[in-house]
Amino acid sequence: MLESRRNLALACALSALAGYVDAIGYLQLGGLFVSFMSGNSTRLGVTLAEAHWEHALEALALILLFVAGAAAGSLIVLSRIAYRQPLVLLAEALLLAAAALAYAFGAPTLAVAAIVLAMGLENAVFQIDGGAGLGLTYVTGALVKVGQLIAAALTGGARWAWLPNLLLWAALVLGALGGALAYRWINLAAVWFAAGTALALSVLVAATAKRTD
Repeated sequence: MLESRRNLALACALSALAGYVDAIGYLQLGGLFVSFMSGNSTRLGVTLAEAHWEHALEALALILLFVAGAAAGSLIVLSRIAYRQPLVLLAEALLLAAAALAYAFGAPTLAVAAIVLAMGLENAVFQIDGGAGLGLTYVTGALVKVGQLIAAALTGGARWAWLPNLLLWAALVLGALGGALAYRWINLAAVWFAAGTALALSVLVAATAKRTD
């Protein structure tokens, strides 16, 4: 999926977008994540062990919302409608815009819920034929591939095959930096920039995609 320049550029843009949004969510929630469910799952286990039931429910709710978003994205991909990839991005943009509006109207909890749904949905952008696709809102798998492909390069494999996955990681880190700075500036209203980016990507992908995408 990362072999073409188009796919690599789109994947890096979406990874940066996920990092941007996750940094905003992390700061808003005080240590929980809106896209990194491994971290929330660990937090769930720890809070259960410590009998902090309210915090455990919060972590569980985020996980369930993320799964719901991923399912919604997959339903779009598995449908027979044209331009499925741009439609996933459009749905993400609308959810992020709804989050920004919810915050503007004094409903930060609803805003966070919409953000988590959007992050789950984003992972369907590169889903093909019902498969798992490419994870875009977390980079643990990408870092594992970096290590594996470096080992392959050292033993006679492709010399630079690890680079695309490293770029995904770097994009997420840079996006998180931007998100943290934006949150310090305008709080959850910073999600407007994410919504605009997702919308722009939807239009760009639609302009360059085949009707069967």
